[in-house]
Amino acid sequence: MQTITVQITQEKCAQGAQLIDIREDVEHRREHIQGAISLPLSKIQTIGLLNIAPNTTLIFHCKSGMRTKQAEAQLAELAKQNGCEAFLLEKGIDGWKQAGLETVLDRSQPIDLMRQVQIAAGSLVLLGVLLGSVVHSGFYVLSAFVGAGLVFAGVTGFCGMARLLAKMPWNK
Repeated sequence: MQTITVQITQEKCAQGAQLIDIREDVEHRREHIQGAISLPLSKIQTIGLLNIAPNTTLIFHCKSGMRTKQAEAQLAELAKQNGCEAFLLEKGIDGWKQAGLETVLDRSQPIDLMRQVQIAAGSLVLLGVLLGSVVHSGFYVLSAFVGAGLVFAGVTGFCGMARLLAKMPWNK
């Protein structure tokens, strides 16, 4: 699939192309490009291209362009099965904003789960180091525990902290 600039994307959208946001629903609800349809990559195989007419030009995007690039073959196959021409938006929503274009931002929606994990893990590590330095060296165990959890998450793909944060009321 060809990667296209923001300017070409705008031209194609003016001609009837459809922007498809492959980020997760929570990311889309927090911030999205006006008119983009949310079709999370995690659900794309099971739900396909809902209510998209054949021969529609599709422009897939994510936050930075990395996810769309990694899923390029899958997205191209999906477009082909539906008789659609498809493109990837260069640099995703980040590129859209860098070009000075507006997005729909809803600050009442939670930030994405990965950022929540990074904030929580970083805070716990910092807390462990500070308490270990000032109060008692036993608090360094907290930092070690969080570090071990991050290594475990990276190796296995299971992140207990993410699962816990996903159950928090602000993520409902």
